[in-house]
Amino acid sequence: MSSTTFSGPVTSLNGFISGTATAPIAVTTAGNVTSSYASTSATNGDTRLSYQKLVFTAAGSGETLRAFTSIATGSGAVAPGGTVNGAHISLEIDGTSTVSGAGNALRATLGGTSTNPGGTLAAIQADSSFATGGTWTNASFIRFTNSGTGAVTNLFNAPAAMVATKTAAAISHTIKMVDSAGKAYWLMVSDAQ
Repeated sequence: MSSTTFSGPVTSLNGFISGTATAPIAVTTAGNVTSSYASTSATNGDTRLSYQKLVFTAAGSGETLRAFTSIATGSGAVAPGGTVNGAHISLEIDGTSTVSGAGNALRATLGGTSTNPGGTLAAIQADSSFATGGTWTNASFIRFTNSGTGAVTNLFNAPAAMVATKTAAAISHTIKMVDSAGKAYWLMVSDAQ
C-alpha cells in the first residue's frame, strides 16, 4: 500500500474519505489502513491522539464514532485462533509506571446540563442484533476475561448507595450467567428490597 506524506496542518472543509461503500479500499495483506503514532513528554494537561466533536443543532441523529466490523466471508470461519472485534480499546501500564488518578481502558460518560433530557438513556447499551431461529448458547451481553497472567478478581466497583442491604424481601427472580466453561449460574435478585 502506498503512502502520502503531508507536512504541517492539513485542512479539508469537506472531510476526508478513504474508499466508499461501493468501492472500498482493497486490502490484500494484513496491516493498518489508517495509523497515527505519537509520543508525548507533556508534564501536564491532556494529550489526545484523536479528538472529534459532533454537535447536533437540528433534529438529526448519528454518532461521533461508528466502528463497524463485518464478517462477510463466503464460507468457513475467520480469525482461527484469533479474534475479530468491532472495537478494541486498551490502556496499558508498563514496567514500573503507575497512575495516581483514574485509569480506564474505556470511559463512557452520560451527562449534560439538561435536567429533563427525556429518552431512554444509558452510559452503556449492550445490544444484540442476530437473526431469528438461531441458538446463541455461546453468546452473552458482557464477557469477563483475564487475558494476562495476573487475575482481576473484582467483578464490579459500585457506589455504596447502589448496594442496598436486604430488609425482608424474598428472592423473587434470577439473572442467568455462564462461566467460561459454559456452566450456568443464576444471580439472585428481588422485585422488592
